[in-house]
Amino acid sequence: MTFDSLSLVLVLPIFAAAMLALIPGYRVGAWINVSASFLTFLSAASLFVVERPAPGSYLHVDDLNIVFIVLNTFVGTTAAFFSASYIGHELETGRVTRATLRFYHAMFQVMMFGMNLALVSNNVGLMWVAVELATLSTVLMVGLYRTHAALEAAWKYFILGSVGIALALFGTILIYMSAQPVLGEGLPSMVWTNLIASAPQLDARMLNVAFVFLIVGYGTKVGLVPFHAWLPDAHAEGPTPISAVLSGLLLNVALYAVLRFKMLMTANAAAVAPGPLMIGLGLLSVVFAAAMLYRRRDVKRLFAYSSIEHMGIIVFAFGMGGPLANFAGLLHMVMHSLTKSAIFFALGSVAQIKGTQQLAEIRGLTQSHPALGWGLVLAILSIAGMPPSGVFMSEFLVVTTSFSRLPLLAVVLVLGLVLAFGALLLRLTGVAFGEPKGQDAPMHGSLLPLWLHLALVLLIGLHMPGPMVAWFRAVAALLG
Repeated sequence: MTFDSLSLVLVLPIFAAAMLALIPGYRVGAWINVSASFLTFLSAASLFVVERPAPGSYLHVDDLNIVFIVLNTFVGTTAAFFSASYIGHELETGRVTRATLRFYHAMFQVMMFGMNLALVSNNVGLMWVAVELATLSTVLMVGLYRTHAALEAAWKYFILGSVGIALALFGTILIYMSAQPVLGEGLPSMVWTNLIASAPQLDARMLNVAFVFLIVGYGTKVGLVPFHAWLPDAHAEGPTPISAVLSGLLLNVALYAVLRFKMLMTANAAAVAPGPLMIGLGLLSVVFAAAMLYRRRDVKRLFAYSSIEHMGIIVFAFGMGGPLANFAGLLHMVMHSLTKSAIFFALGSVAQIKGTQQLAEIRGLTQSHPALGWGLVLAILSIAGMPPSGVFMSEFLVVTTSFSRLPLLAVVLVLGLVLAFGALLLRLTGVAFGEPKGQDAPMHGSLLPLWLHLALVLLIGLHMPGPMVAWFRAVAALLG
């Protein structure tokens, strides 16, 4: 049997999950996890150079989803690499058992399979199933430590995620019902390429109702306010590598689903424009999350709210639409994924060194652990939008575009960005500088993923390669 690159993106994670469920050794399991993630990334990246398979009834690759697939598999690889040393220390300290680690590694690959499948699905029903699979696997990992707080966070995530995905299912059913008179019963009415080709003929009223359910359902997974309540708890109580994946990847997968359905709405001239609803939810998320940053005492909760803020910026940009706003939204999504996952890699090491996630107990990292401390400083400055990071470039594009098109809303957006900037700098000065405080245990987590992500964010901020610009322009045009 032969597999093309698209098949390998799906086969490798699920095959690795089956192996990891059977292998008892920690070190062997950790490196199988890393190797499988890296091979999946190579398979995804090869889609740029090999001939893409023709769209089928279930799977397809186009210029839009390849952005998400490559980003997903790259951050998945670096998270698996960081996880190898991080979770090994958790075993040594007794926070997890060997049986739990075997479960963790297997679920990591199941999660990657679910996210990859959602991104390459050409069937709206299959995409829904894949998003649910990715959600359930992360729910199980959020509760990995089996503490009261971890189980409560996992339960809240499960309940709110289930409500969201149920609403998304109802929206998906409405999409099918709108397509049935045009495309016929069964599979053809669920195939994305059929739907977008026939979009002008679909029932606009049914599409309008469907999109409301879809934006609320998948928007819950994106972490948009007011559907965000699961996100801070899940980030704070789960293993830090999973926090990196949640912020850097899973939110993007749900965003991808929203963008697909936005394209369908835009292609039907009689349907209500989806942009205003997305702009409203995005702007609300930015301002609310920015204000909440000032009240956080747990460092992982702090950056969970930062993720809500940045997903709001991205949804706001895509809600405006047009070539420049879509370009800015894509760029900000990529920069946020790389930077926020780097921050969580650093925070994982900090929590193990200090034995706490409380901001008041973390001080003077640049003195006690210079490489880690300065890496965290650069990552926080990047996510706050300081030049010359790629986040600054993308935020600059979003703000300038909004001032030219929606000047009043642009003022509110800038207010949110300034509030968030102030909160992050306020926390940074205490965590990174001054006299070290609390315990200073030896560092176990690898710093390579942190610095690799920071290097990419800085390089893109200084000079975005021509092929990348052309690629993003093509995707921005595709989004409409």
